[in-house]
Amino acid sequence: MKARLKFNKAGSMKFIGHLDIMRYFQKAFRRAGIDVAYSQGYSPHQLISFAAPLGVGLTSDGEYLDMQLNSTLPADEMLRLINEQLNEEIQVTSIKALSDESKNAMSIVAGADYKVSVKDGYYVCDDFTAKFAEFLANDNITIVKKTKKSEKEMDIKPFIYHHAFTLAEFNQEVGRNYEISVADEYENGAFVYMQLSTGSVDNLKPELVMDAFCQSIGVEYNKFAYQVHRMELYANDVTKEELEQGKRNLVPLEELGHELI
Repeated sequence: MKARLKFNKAGSMKFIGHLDIMRYFQKAFRRAGIDVAYSQGYSPHQLISFAAPLGVGLTSDGEYLDMQLNSTLPADEMLRLINEQLNEEIQVTSIKALSDESKNAMSIVAGADYKVSVKDGYYVCDDFTAKFAEFLANDNITIVKKTKKSEKEMDIKPFIYHHAFTLAEFNQEVGRNYEISVADEYENGAFVYMQLSTGSVDNLKPELVMDAFCQSIGVEYNKFAYQVHRMELYANDVTKEELEQGKRNLVPLEELGHELI
């Protein structure tokens, strides 16, 4: 049976890289007695995969892990057993069963919600909200995207789906009801919520948006000035024909599963 876990990541755990997080969960599952399936061969390993690895230094309310199970327990019991093996800065918040035909989370990620905050002690500009709103009002936002082999100009404006400067406005924009969060809070009050294209096809990191914003106002981009917090990951739940027509219906990954009994 396939199952999908949703978990958060906060505090000092934001400095733990993806491979160590994977090993952390593997050990937690063994200690909790979760009946995870293993691969066959000379070097068997747990059949688990992550939706979209989170960068070092980022916090999150919406990380996902898919797993293959030989047997299951009620969802509440599994959550309790797993969370007892984790520290308070990384906790599983839900577990859903998936159909055997479902695609793994990594292959279907199409969007993500972020909160990007200016950390206290850093200065970006006066009236951050007004200047950022003016930046996003441009018809085109062209950046130079660099890869290991090349660099090219691209307009990132089509990949910024929504933005807001208050949680109430963002909830309305994306049709969500965000309330509880493990995101760090800062006294300066300079932050922006954004829903961006994410995944293997059109992946826009919030750091690129902030870099472009800094260039637009003539300020040097300092990656240490911002705290990026991922709030949710989405799949694009449309038919092949609708996808070819450019339609979009973003659905949180956990809503593609059903209750584990």
